Amino acid sequence: MIDIKNIVKTFGDRQVLKGIDGCFEPGQTSLIIGGSGTGKSVLLKCMIGLVKPDAGEVIYDGRDFLSGDKELQKAIRREMGVLFQGSALFDSKTVLDNVRFPLDMLTDQSEEEKLDRANECLKRVGLENAGDRMPSEISGGMKKRVGIARAIVLNPKYLFCDEPNSGLDPLTSIKIDQLIKEITDEYKVTTVIITHDMNSMMEIGEKIMFLYEGNKLWEGDSETLTHSNVDELNEFINANKLIREMEK
Repeated sequence: MIDIKNIVKTFGDRQVLKGIDGCFEPGQTSLIIGGSGTGKSVLLKCMIGLVKPDAGEVIYDGRDFLSGDKELQKAIRREMGVLFQGSALFDSKTVLDNVRFPLDMLTDQSEEEKLDRANECLKRVGLENAGDRMPSEISGGMKKRVGIARAIVLNPKYLFCDEPNSGLDPLTSIKIDQLIKEITDEYKVTTVIITHDMNSMMEIGEKIMFLYEGNKLWEGDSETLTHSNVDELNEFINANKLIREMEK
């Protein structure tokens, strides 16, 4: 479980996050949604330690990540898997070497153990035959799956995905959503996803947090998403529906 309490962040004279609270449960796909510039990615970066908030707490299963010592923070980071928006693969490394990279950096496993684990994760995302290929030789959807394989290679308790469907066609987006949901269910991971994708909201949004101008205006699930009385949320949903219609 991840608890966030009163997260505040200001850049210059602009307050990006204005006291965000929330709770993210194991085995659940939790979505953070909102328009561009509403603070979604900044909140995610605060949660994983890439940005230090001005105030607030991030609690991982009872452990205070922000105020903990370096050893505690390092231990919690080892329990995180992160899928970045652009997949963030190393162009000079093969698919297999990209997946095993966290094992090389953070474990003392033998070469055989690392290879076995990396290949196991590639198989889990349906890329067991792509290990020798370079990132430049695979599609955008395959790169996302490589990113997911790398994110789960350390058996994380917490999985963070920043716009996992960015740049993908609708069919591939659905497959990526299904894969993330399957992994969340299978391993009982606490999964937090930043997304604009309407299909993701409706299909895998077990818990959804809507941010607007740095505030949390609404929280619920996919079943109640389209029945809120929050004008800003309804406007956001309608705009997404219009974009999806234009893409068809």
